[in-house]
Amino acid sequence: MIYQKNSDEIEKMRRGGQIAAHVLNLLAITVKPGITTGDLDILARAELKKARAKASFFHYQGYPASICTSVNSEVVHGIPGGRILREGDIIGIDLGVQYEGFHTDTALTLGVGKINFQKKELIDIAKKSLDEGLSIIKPGLHLGDIQHRIQTIVEGAGFSVIRDLSGHGIGQELQEYPPILNYGKAGTGLILKEGYTLAIEPMISDGDWHVKILKDDWTVVTADGSLSAHFEHTVVVTKSGYDILTTE
Repeated sequence: MIYQKNSDEIEKMRRGGQIAAHVLNLLAITVKPGITTGDLDILARAELKKARAKASFFHYQGYPASICTSVNSEVVHGIPGGRILREGDIIGIDLGVQYEGFHTDTALTLGVGKINFQKKELIDIAKKSLDEGLSIIKPGLHLGDIQHRIQTIVEGAGFSVIRDLSGHGIGQELQEYPPILNYGKAGTGLILKEGYTLAIEPMISDGDWHVKILKDDWTVVTADGSLSAHFEHTVVVTKSGYDILTTE
């Protein structure tokens, strides 16, 4: 079931989203060759503690870290640790924040040092698909319209939409109804209303869309070893459009 958040609840999510955006941006500028994914997790925990916020992911269904760090062919849910980032890698960083009783969720993908054109294009299209999907949000829109827009951008550029994973509603729970696939048919699905809060997150690859889960029971990778990129924002449907809540 999805419910419309009131103005007080939305403002709580906005404050949490600002914290999430600040931490994610700090992690992004910290990424460089030679650091470990565990270094990023330590930094995220320290920053969240300063802000008196909690990491939504920590211990969520047993997840052992505060952020997800997914490198190269890893799509999502990569566990931070001793992995050293190398020049030319790409890394997706996913962060959820719980603040004042509400969750927000955000992610980005970036290169480690210098990356080649293929990797840059993959990242650019993943971000463009999120931006384009968000741009049409307004009350009365079908969820399928957003899904179709994302799919059109991704597949039109020659990339694949990961079909076994999705975005989601968000609020007092990290994952609420509805699931938000990154492909679909325009004019179908849930009709958006003012006050709906959604975590929209395109996940794409430069190969096939099939995925598998590694032996750690968390890390999702492309089945064919192709590269993957991931972007996410938490948004609220407004009277005439939308607001991004995960921005500084």
